[in-house]
Amino acid sequence: MPIRRSASRRPRLGTVPLVALCLTSLSPAVAGAATHPRPDTDSALQRQLADLVRSPGGPPGVIAVLKDGHRTRVVRAGVADLDTGREPRPDDHMRIASAAKAFSGAVALSLVDRGDLSLDDTLGERLPDLPDAWAAVTLRQLLNHTSGLPDYSESPAFLEILFADPRHRFDSRKLLDFVADRPLNFPPGSRYQYSNSDNIAVALMAEAATGTRYERLLRELVYRPLGLHDTSLPQGYRMPRPFLHGYDVSPPDPPEDVSELIGMSGVWASGGIVSTPADMTRFIRGYAGGKLFGRDVVREQRAWIDGASEPAGPGGNEAGLALFRYTTRCGVLLGHTGNTPGYTQLAAATPDGRKSLTFSTTTQINRTLKPELLGQLRAVQENFACALLKGKDKGRS
Repeated sequence: MPIRRSASRRPRLGTVPLVALCLTSLSPAVAGAATHPRPDTDSALQRQLADLVRSPGGPPGVIAVLKDGHRTRVVRAGVADLDTGREPRPDDHMRIASAAKAFSGAVALSLVDRGDLSLDDTLGERLPDLPDAWAAVTLRQLLNHTSGLPDYSESPAFLEILFADPRHRFDSRKLLDFVADRPLNFPPGSRYQYSNSDNIAVALMAEAATGTRYERLLRELVYRPLGLHDTSLPQGYRMPRPFLHGYDVSPPDPPEDVSELIGMSGVWASGGIVSTPADMTRFIRGYAGGKLFGRDVVREQRAWIDGASEPAGPGGNEAGLALFRYTTRCGVLLGHTGNTPGYTQLAAATPDGRKSLTFSTTTQINRTLKPELLGQLRAVQENFACALLKGKDKGRS
């Protein structure tokens, strides 16, 4: 999609550490969050979003899309752009942050379904140039964050480059070089630890198995089958127009637009995708609903273990293969979350893919930066989940 270039803004130095926080505050979060009684009328839901916007450090804008079969409800509050005051729209572009990990899962599991990859394939077999100490790690362990791979985004050398130039153009396929001298953090499969390195390795395995660049695999295996027309994986920092502007909201300072603060080459398959609420709705309904691969692969994907997304999603959290199960008081949703400077995301759907919720806020909210606001966000997300599920227990899957 053509990108209109405008004069770049020089971000204040105080916003740059947010890059590190979004990449390094990845230990599992608490599984539960306080909830409060909720009517599920659109006006009541809209008031809850307005409360989020008015909260200290809250996002300038929020948009939620609830879809049940062919019925779509869009609930929003605040603005997409503080300069113009226009409201958020489902076709606005946005950074989806770690929800991009679900896309790498979609690619990998589609290749497993086709027989090009196996969940038991190891890094040693598929990527022999990586350190011998990592050779036994399997694709399955990468996808459910039990690999033990050291997180490249915590590397002092990586962070030094990023702080010096947030828009630095990294070689995305060499990001793991920043931790190539480090052993595994623990024996593969022995415990859960969320790591940005995992999904970089997943994308590299997909490329090695097919001889095709990851960006093309996304187009052929995900975008095209699910009808995604406004989703891309850029290398630079520019946002396609129109877009939800993302802000650093750190009172008493005024909000600062950080939509184009960092380039995406340094997060790539782990968090670099740009999409829209409308496309994310189409994606999560197909992906969580198992539309991209057969039942055997879906069964493997839904082998749940203890583990939370980052930030944690609504209700109790469990980890599958590039997918999380969110057990709310009203039923189960499957999906993924993400956060990065200017954005916090949730995309989730029922196990059959019929009902879905995408929930996008235009500031970064996680347990390190804004723990109280994260609790409020998760409570509101659970209320929206209940409005979607209409209070009926949908069981577990």
